[in-house]
Amino acid sequence: MRSAAYAVALLMMILAGSMVTTTAVTCSVTELSPCLPSFTSASPPSAQCCAKLKEQKPCLCGYIKNPSLKQYVSSPNAKKVASTCGVPIPNC
Repeated sequence: MRSAAYAVALLMMILAGSMVTTTAVTCSVTELSPCLPSFTSASPPSAQCCAKLKEQKPCLCGYIKNPSLKQYVSSPNAKKVASTCGVPIPNC
């Protein structure tokens, strides 16, 4: 009976470990290309834009700190897009 409990605990640890690795995000600003029209104009974000923005959420500080990207991801339109998509702008 005790070995069954250990087996279940081991299985849960393996599954938890695999969940962590599947949620890793590759930070690539090109992933936000569906958002470019909304970042540069007053057009509302598409569902694809919101999905990509949520996916890239762990990367936003890196984008904000990058002088080449900051003007786009910190613009008033980008903040409006993030708010519409339910993604908080991080304080970096």
